[in-house]
Amino acid sequence: MTDTPLLSLLIPAVGGQGGGVLAEWIVDAALHEGYPVQGTSIPGVAQRTGSTTYYVELATDKDAEPPVFSLYPVPGALDVLVAPEFLEVGRMIELGFVAPSRTTVVCSTHRLYSIHEKIATGRAIYPAGELAAAARASSRALIAFDALAVAREHGTEVNAVLLGALAGSGALPIGAEAYRAAIQRKGVGVAANLQGFEIGLGLARQAATGSPAEATPPAVIEPPAEFAADVAALPEALRPTVSVALARLVDYQDRAYAARYLARLRPLVARARTPEGVELARLVARHLAVWMTYEDAIRVAQLKTRRARIMRIREEVRAGDAEIVVTDYLKPDLDELYGILPYRLVAPFARWAERRWPHGRPTLGQHVKTTTVSGFLRVRLLTLLRPWRPVSYRAREEHRRIDRWLEAVSRCAGWDEGLACEVARAAQLVKGYGDVRRRMAALFDGLLASVLQAAEREAAAGGDVAVARALAARYRELTLQGPDGEAQALRVADAALARLEAGDRAGALAALA
Repeated sequence: MTDTPLLSLLIPAVGGQGGGVLAEWIVDAALHEGYPVQGTSIPGVAQRTGSTTYYVELATDKDAEPPVFSLYPVPGALDVLVAPEFLEVGRMIELGFVAPSRTTVVCSTHRLYSIHEKIATGRAIYPAGELAAAARASSRALIAFDALAVAREHGTEVNAVLLGALAGSGALPIGAEAYRAAIQRKGVGVAANLQGFEIGLGLARQAATGSPAEATPPAVIEPPAEFAADVAALPEALRPTVSVALARLVDYQDRAYAARYLARLRPLVARARTPEGVELARLVARHLAVWMTYEDAIRVAQLKTRRARIMRIREEVRAGDAEIVVTDYLKPDLDELYGILPYRLVAPFARWAERRWPHGRPTLGQHVKTTTVSGFLRVRLLTLLRPWRPVSYRAREEHRRIDRWLEAVSRCAGWDEGLACEVARAAQLVKGYGDVRRRMAALFDGLLASVLQAAEREAAAGGDVAVARALAARYRELTLQGPDGEAQALRVADAALARLEAGDRAGALAALA
């Protein structure tokens, strides 16, 4: 038996990405060219869904004695990695399969988020830039683009686009015609898959020649016409944020509601005379718009019954003219049900409900088929309550808390604009639905109370507000980590305030480090 040079290829795929078909195409194309080849698969599980790792070995000498193929990839000895999703590239790098001197990486840059990325209260998504940097540093050659977006745009599949990119990379000694023949012999979605192959082939060749891809300019959202002069009078750094905010607020409620947003923002804009002051106004502009468009039952109904949503779903599942059924699972709790009713009507009941169910309200779970006439009307009728929203119980509670936040931001700006920025960022804690939102709102209230207490004590002592600023940042950071972080945030705040009360500013800062 002779030593025949082998090329190894690994496809780490999660469920539904067509990794098996992609591996079959590659094996079939190699056989078409006359190369001895073997493909194996290893089923497994992943944090996001089921996963299967496909491994292909190809002998580069067609006339040599048949080699003994391996069933598993060897770390550091991989020639090609084809990843239908970007985090899989990171996993393979972590496991040591990708070698800078050897491995060509062909991958899609779109992401399927892991459980750990989804469950955190704040943004816990692993930075795509760090993944890209690791992929560039760890591979001999990298061909990376958003294959999912390309596939959706052209009505094809991700695996077909990646097959074309593999052919264009030249990492395997297989001609493009052999890949095309493999797709045709498979006999499934031939026209669409061939189109995807040609697109991927072109993108890979473009990357190999260093031709820059045309960048898509960001969409510019103009403010409603009646607010154009107001936006033009703002500092330039604020205009994009406020333009988007005003369009969102008009869509959410009406023009009067958007004007109320501008009125709340003007005092901070008027004092934005420094870069830090402009940043403070920008933070408030962003978080205020998000908070004022809180998602109550009316907003949820509005979004779920929009024609654009149904058309998007139809396009994603490629239903064409076929009938589709969309079933929405709704589980509003008692607060969300009475929250859309007038405050004066339901306030006594709300106070009773708080006493009766202090640790969580009853919920009403239901499945609604919003693509049927009865299901659509059942949800759509809720949108008719939108004129009641300004006087609703939920609006009264939300805007009362917003006003307390804005007052705290203004007070803190008088002491230190950096502290005011931290208090402005704290608005991102108020999120979620039902019990989660009640818990987060209580934590937000605790942050405001603790920070103001610390700032007042430091200001009275004639010093800066370093403890208050550190407390706001640390409290928010811990709370956004999830339930364990929330408990730690409360402990840290209590410890820092206790040391500050005792006159130990250094100890308070140490507790927040």
